[in-house]
Amino acid sequence: MGTSMQRRQPQATSGLITLQEDPTEGDEVEMYSGPSLPEDILCHIHSFMPMRDAARAACVSHAFLRSWRCHSNLNFSKETLGLNENACGKDAPGRVFYSKVDHILKKHSGIGLKKLKILIDSDYSAKDSHYLNNWLRTAVAPGIEELTLILVPFRAKYNFPCSLLSDGSGDSIQYLHLACCSFHPTVTLGGLRSLTRLHLCLVRITGDELVCFLTHSPALERLELRSCDKIVCLKVPRLLQRLNYLEVSGCAKLKVIENEAPNVSSFAIGGGNTVQLSLGETLQMKSLSMSRCGSIFYARAELPSSMPNLEALAVHSHTERAYAPMLRSKFPHLKRLSIALTGVSSPAYDYLSLASFFDAAPSLETFDLNVLQLYMKNVSVFADHADLRQMQEQEHHKLKSVRITGFSSAKSLVELTRHIHESITSLECLTLETPQSSLRCSDRCNKSGKCSPLVEDLLMEGHRAVLAIRRFIEPKVPSTVKLRVLEPCGCHAV
Repeated sequence: MGTSMQRRQPQATSGLITLQEDPTEGDEVEMYSGPSLPEDILCHIHSFMPMRDAARAACVSHAFLRSWRCHSNLNFSKETLGLNENACGKDAPGRVFYSKVDHILKKHSGIGLKKLKILIDSDYSAKDSHYLNNWLRTAVAPGIEELTLILVPFRAKYNFPCSLLSDGSGDSIQYLHLACCSFHPTVTLGGLRSLTRLHLCLVRITGDELVCFLTHSPALERLELRSCDKIVCLKVPRLLQRLNYLEVSGCAKLKVIENEAPNVSSFAIGGGNTVQLSLGETLQMKSLSMSRCGSIFYARAELPSSMPNLEALAVHSHTERAYAPMLRSKFPHLKRLSIALTGVSSPAYDYLSLASFFDAAPSLETFDLNVLQLYMKNVSVFADHADLRQMQEQEHHKLKSVRITGFSSAKSLVELTRHIHESITSLECLTLETPQSSLRCSDRCNKSGKCSPLVEDLLMEGHRAVLAIRRFIEPKVPSTVKLRVLEPCGCHAV
């Protein structure tokens, strides 16, 4: 198995060698013939290489050059192509990017391509559409499994050519991720029969167009929609028998979600607007995440009681205007509970009321509470600590870990914390993070090596929180419970 040295080096661009000329042409380049292994094994080895290494190998080996022209995984971005201002010289990085990608895909045989990812983060204009259309025309063929197209300029007016997916060309696609473009499937297009995951972000598509597409995608397992603002009503058809994960967030005009898919086990919804939910059959639901105004009230009072198998619940709310009682053992199998009450614009919230979740979830193992706020509206325990409320002891034998982020001197928060470590005998670890503990010097140092200044109210409240812990909580924590207190940075002296 002999080797020979090259007399002319292949061209390189900041770490990525691109095939500007075919190294097999001419007499000046002698290449390593490659190990004496079957070609299919070499191709398999080559497919696992990062794209830069695969391109380098193709420039020095005949065997890998043949493999490169049918490389199965192509990932194009300025980073993977090694493009920066120095490498591009006087040319704009965007123009060089189009030239490089166009050259590589023209050299590609179109055979064996399974994954294509294109990330364009600048310099996109309508005249560049022909580049994208040509690239997709090369890639979307029988055998392609994953297709990702992300246009970071979110106002890019690119219309994804849905016609490329017709006539069976897209039948092998399992994962489709589109961002910052228009996508308008029609009845004639149909769907993708092998598609298991669809991810649309900042995509201009209507609810009717999406339903049309979903109706012809029976293998779908995951549906993720983020900031698709043209969708007003989302209907998930019943024929999606395999759908188990549904995520909808940031869709500004969304008013209604109607889910008829019977086996959704994980559902996440986010956004400030109130959306009418019809979740259909919920017996399979095991994970629920909600981020919207009034989500805690919804979880307490309106969340369907037909979710007996729910194991993880996460709720995030900016505004809570009402308190509703919790039915005992409403979530008998819930193991993980996460509540975030950040930036609350309503009157001070009674944190002690959250203790009712412990009664409702006898199998709860971990509880995370985030109450980080710039300005505390609750009454401080130092202003009124003569009558700290107590609730009856709870027989909870599973809850072991509790973490409170943004811990303050709010009286009701101190009462909740005392109730947790005094009444829940199974508790093993209690972690209290003061408001500044998540903004430590190592994360926020400026050029002088000092921590950036904080809002005065936030700084003062952090130190009051530490005093509240030392005075009202630490002395009463049982020896069986590990108490971890994350205090403000030492440079934030009062």
